[in-house]
Amino acid sequence: MTNKTARPAAAPQHDLLPLPDRQADRVTVLLPLPVPLPVGEGYDYRVPAGMDLREGDIVEVPLGKRHMVGVVWRLGGSGEVPEARLKDVAAKLDAPPLPEGLRRFVSWVASYTLAPPGAVLRMAMSVPAALEPPKPVVAYEATPGFDAEALRPTPARRRVLSFLADTPPLPAAEIARQAGVSAGVVKGLAEAGALRPVLLPPAPPPPLPDPDLKRADLAPDQATAAAALAEAVGQGYRATLLDGVTGSGKTEVYFEAIAATLKAGEQVLVLLPEIALTPHWLERFEARFGCRPTEWHSELTQAQRRDNWRAVAEGKAGIVVGARSALFLSFPNLGLIVVDEEHESAFKQEEGVTYHARDMAVVRAYLAKIPIVLVSATPSLETMANVENGRYQRVSLPDRFAGAALPMIQAIDMRAHRPPQGRWLSPPLVEAVRGTLAAGEQALLFLNRRGYAPLTLCGACGHRLACPNCTAWLVEHRLAGRLQCHQCGHTEKLPDHCPACDSDEGFKAVGPGVERIAEEVMQLFPDARFALIASDTLGGPAAVAEMLRSVRDREVDILIGTQMVAKGHHFPMLTLVGVVDADLGLVGGDLRAAERTYQLLHQVAGRAGRAEHPGRVLLQTYDPGHKVIQALVEGDRDRFLEAEADDRRRAGMPPFGRLAALIISGADKNLVEAVALRLGRSAPRNLPGQTEVRVLGPAPAPFAVLRGRHRFRLLLQAPRGVNVQALLRHWLAQAQIPHAVRVTVDIDPYSFL
Repeated sequence: MTNKTARPAAAPQHDLLPLPDRQADRVTVLLPLPVPLPVGEGYDYRVPAGMDLREGDIVEVPLGKRHMVGVVWRLGGSGEVPEARLKDVAAKLDAPPLPEGLRRFVSWVASYTLAPPGAVLRMAMSVPAALEPPKPVVAYEATPGFDAEALRPTPARRRVLSFLADTPPLPAAEIARQAGVSAGVVKGLAEAGALRPVLLPPAPPPPLPDPDLKRADLAPDQATAAAALAEAVGQGYRATLLDGVTGSGKTEVYFEAIAATLKAGEQVLVLLPEIALTPHWLERFEARFGCRPTEWHSELTQAQRRDNWRAVAEGKAGIVVGARSALFLSFPNLGLIVVDEEHESAFKQEEGVTYHARDMAVVRAYLAKIPIVLVSATPSLETMANVENGRYQRVSLPDRFAGAALPMIQAIDMRAHRPPQGRWLSPPLVEAVRGTLAAGEQALLFLNRRGYAPLTLCGACGHRLACPNCTAWLVEHRLAGRLQCHQCGHTEKLPDHCPACDSDEGFKAVGPGVERIAEEVMQLFPDARFALIASDTLGGPAAVAEMLRSVRDREVDILIGTQMVAKGHHFPMLTLVGVVDADLGLVGGDLRAAERTYQLLHQVAGRAGRAEHPGRVLLQTYDPGHKVIQALVEGDRDRFLEAEADDRRRAGMPPFGRLAALIISGADKNLVEAVALRLGRSAPRNLPGQTEVRVLGPAPAPFAVLRGRHRFRLLLQAPRGVNVQALLRHWLAQAQIPHAVRVTVDIDPYSFL
């Protein structure tokens, strides 16, 4: 039976709030617009007689010749607009108001990122349909007594009628999906009278999780960690790093903090990088709490997004698990935030409002005065620096659960163990795979590169096939029979003739992708069953779930994958991990290249030997002495982090210094370059008192053209104590930016492309 105390507290009833001394006659309304508003944080409107408005109410207001939905941001207005120019608020919507904590968070994020407040609000109001009361659902059932034979039914129509004979009424789209027909078939049957409409009630509220349903048997160190996290619930703001090796049971530990929050009648937000939102995590959650959490990610339908947004805002969703955008949901009673895989760069939003969801989650927890748990086996340097200076607490899980041993990690020096011409797997790795298969165990071959080959050249003249919209090479995806740009998504077929020299000699693939490794596996191990896991080979959560099931059920001998396979999966019989190119992430000018590579390889290595069978990891590398490879082989994470921190500290780089990027883009290269040069000349490097501030650039971005827009970059570097936002506001206020040019500010950049 579900524990009644698990129900989250309902959203505060608006009519129970204390009334002001007098009704406000004007209000400031913030609109979810992507452009700066002329009055900073909204427009002033008159409140019609009889309309009672409070801060946070969602209203409809006129803007020019159209009406828009916005939020009452401030009672009394700004006082800057004459009464005669005010327009009336058109309507107050029957939607849960935006809580004060979320409004404060929106303002904070806008100030920190230098984004227009309306653009940040837009993320909190991302589902306009959810702002209207839920409507009954139109479903269909077979009309009793209807003579279907009079229609001369087609096979498709017969399938629909046969399906509905034993099925309750369903929406037309669901009937079409389950019966395997087009929507037109269902529509035709309804118009002919064979189906009749039935009104179903709106979507029911999410099921209530039971915090006491199935508590895990925790090891002593897990129980101690769980108790520390649970004790923080209800005690105000506290940031805690849950630092545990892969396979140590971190998820079960923070589940106990979730249970404590549910018992307190409060809501929980769990943030996961979208790549880690796996069916396996959801299954573990359901086994622990008796139901699935409310989900928030890109794979949801519009109807699901509408229902889930409303359930959260009404306080009916006890637990939400989602990708970074879930941070902007309208929780009326948020009591705990968990950020799993906190080190993941996928938490950084690179387009629109640029923000890092981990850092903003800490801010949201601080503003709401609630605890936050950051979870990782390979914490980011930013988080470790906050632990060292006492801002965050740390709870450690140094051992794998149930006594499982950490895998043995070895480096294969590719200079001494070269594969045969045209192959990518070294002889030691091939022999290790062969031995693993002979023992009846599973192997994983990891290469963080999608497709068949990263570069395709003309065999006659060497011409490289490039994207027409970006400064990027087209990647061959042989299984799909296409070339694809991984920056803008442009696809095209491999041409019959070279566009440069018109040769028909054909094209050569240069370098390996996972598809090419799969081809090599088929040649080397023809009897082995293999599976390919990459974002472009699996179409959605259902396909991922089926693939993972087949691996767990030992229907797969060799798994070949990109970073999708590195996150959180548990395969008891997987005992060998082979990393095809361990040096791949170490190239380029990214200041976090070493840290990211260590984190990724540590995570993928953690897939090996998670049960009673010991694991082994082989890293193919041309630089076995590199500090990343050495740290992995020696199992000395902390020494690597210390060395990396020392390098960053000496260079004044994050987390020991501040960075901010300006990206100038537009369709006209000359205009973009001229604006970039003007910004460079007016940079704040010579302002009084700011002699330690450096501005690098402008320079063409590494991807100088992206989606048809030319791009230049400037990078501001400053000591930790400098108010970078104030510098940028002063700098940009002096600039004249043409409408055809876009200037994007990226505070704390993670990408330098």
